Amino acid sequence: MPDTPLVGWDDIAAVAPDGLAVLDCVGRFVRLNPAAVALCGAGTEAELLGAPAPFALGEEAGVCWAGLLDEHSDERSDEQVAHWVPASGARREFAYRARTLASDPKFTVVSFRDVTDESHRQRRLVAIARTSIALASEGSLGSTLDAVAQQIVQADGLAGAQILTLDDTGRELRLMGSAGLRHWDSFLDRLLECRDRGARLVMLDTLKEREPVVVPHRWAQIREDPAWEPLRSYLGELNWDSFVSVPLMARGRPEGVLNAYFAPGQEIGSRTLEFLAAMAEQAALAVDYATLLQSEREGARRNERQRLARDLHDSIVQQVFSIGMQANAAGVLGSRGGPVPAPVVQKFADEVGTLSRTVLADLRAMVHELRPPSSARLGLEDAVSALVKSTENRTGLSIRLQCDQELDVIEPEPAEDVYRIVAEAIHNVVKHAEATTVTIRLGVHDHTLTASVRDDGRGLTESGGREAAPEAKAGRTAGTTRYHGYGLTTMRERAERWGGTMRIRSGAKSGTTVRVVIPLPVRVPESPPTDPESSRSTPRAVPLREAANPARSGS
Repeated sequence: MPDTPLVGWDDIAAVAPDGLAVLDCVGRFVRLNPAAVALCGAGTEAELLGAPAPFALGEEAGVCWAGLLDEHSDERSDEQVAHWVPASGARREFAYRARTLASDPKFTVVSFRDVTDESHRQRRLVAIARTSIALASEGSLGSTLDAVAQQIVQADGLAGAQILTLDDTGRELRLMGSAGLRHWDSFLDRLLECRDRGARLVMLDTLKEREPVVVPHRWAQIREDPAWEPLRSYLGELNWDSFVSVPLMARGRPEGVLNAYFAPGQEIGSRTLEFLAAMAEQAALAVDYATLLQSEREGARRNERQRLARDLHDSIVQQVFSIGMQANAAGVLGSRGGPVPAPVVQKFADEVGTLSRTVLADLRAMVHELRPPSSARLGLEDAVSALVKSTENRTGLSIRLQCDQELDVIEPEPAEDVYRIVAEAIHNVVKHAEATTVTIRLGVHDHTLTASVRDDGRGLTESGGREAAPEAKAGRTAGTTRYHGYGLTTMRERAERWGGTMRIRSGAKSGTTVRVVIPLPVRVPESPPTDPESSRSTPRAVPLREAANPARSGS
């Protein structure tokens, strides 16, 4: 056998499919094979010689922690992942192995390959899996859709994402989930203002066609269109370029839209649309599940409340009324001057009568509160007014109620939830605050409902200065701390059901304030007339159900 090798190592390196590089002691390129040059996005090896390599050297080289659902797990691999930003083009991810050259330890040999697309697919799979886990949790719809939007942004590195849902009638939109964009209660209001000025709302095209709509370089279009002036500053906070709107479909009907804002340079290919469609399907399942669950819960609550109300009215209330009648009879008997001294009988009659009237008023208040459609029957302002009067009568607490004139625009279901939030807040005040006065404010401004309940009681502190309700003790503290517990969690979930928020501020000497902010749904108007001034003075609303029907709307 000849001593000369059949194939030279330089020839092998030249045709090796993976990148091969030699680094000096400070991590700079000193040799690269053609595959390595191509992976790094260079034209020749000379362009990279002496440039810093992205690979780790020393003891950390060759160690990688990889997992399926977590960024770190107990599964150890001999591959590392490095990120490389070429002179031109998108950032790449390299999986590599590094070994010190035995003949000269000053040099390190690195073998690497491009795993950018593979890692991207894995992140998308992780996002879908995590979203499925979120759907199985007991979080509110708002928090679930926020999690879905966050997974979308993290998996694809998007600038931002929004999830908007339709109401039960299919006529009104609510912003229920977002990531990357700051929370702004007036977003939908300003969006409609843009629509009135002649701006095209891509999400309406999505609902109409029931297919994803891709708009390349959307931000450049918005910057140049004066109709988008009300939202330009807000959207300008994002570093984005193109836009995609994907429908949320469940049971063959649209449940809303998923809006994705792409960073500059990001490509929108078929796999990207496939991923967004999968995430939109997850979001639609969350909306559909929440709707079915809410319907089931409301039905059970309605039946139980009606049963309790009937039982209380048919038995306890009548018995207490009889006690009152007996007290009156004892008063009449005492006034006739029999064997028992009249003043004693009269005093007894007064005490029993007062007690019976108090208990009767209390039980009637319970019957009133147990009936589920209280705010639907009376309207939010009248329902809260009745609650205030019954509370004052049975507790002696002074309650001041301030209401705006526009409360009648609130739909029955959100009004019922707001009423229940206020009722629970008042219950906590009566039970725990030792307050003398309470102020309740209800108002509507810019398609936003605000409700607050403020008391002058002992307040709540981290040290437990006020003996709060069991649920409050678990998480109610001063300032912006988030409070937890069954009652407060229920209140918060009622607010989040409509895309709203609930905040609690409390101090040992300043009492406690519960504040709820709920963005009201908006109806998207039809295409405005040619005169923008005319559209602003006489806007007309078109049901989104019509806008989603290609045969009935040309939005």
